Amino acid sequence: MSLPLHLMRHEVEVGFARLPAGEEPTWDWRTGPLASITYTESETSIVCAFGSVPAGTKVQGPLVAFEIAGPLDFSTVGVLSGLLEPLAKQGISILALSTYDTDWILIESRHADEAMATWKRDGNTAANARLSGGAS
Repeated sequence: MSLPLHLMRHEVEVGFARLPAGEEPTWDWRTGPLASITYTESETSIVCAFGSVPAGTKVQGPLVAFEIAGPLDFSTVGVLSGLLEPLAKQGISILALSTYDTDWILIESRHADEAMATWKRDGNTAANARLSGGAS
């Protein structure tokens, strides 16, 4: 993996919600800097703006979404391990997601500043994402 990587911190906090297998969300989950739904035989998982998750829904968050500036080439090896190993040593738990173009790292809000400082100390850059007219 070549350094430095550039991470973009998104302002809108996200949540990681869980529904029973096959259940569809009844709220507008296509909100926030990252919106994703995953179905498995045992659950439905949704990542969306934390504020859009209805009360009573099982959810982790609020989480800060960090996007690795991409696109990343599929042949690039070690991107996540290089960024996550230093966080693991500090006891910072993460949730990683991938899109076609890049990887996303979700971190509990209370650890977001510490994660940014760690990445910067390791030679990467981390800054607030530029807001666009969309969901960022």
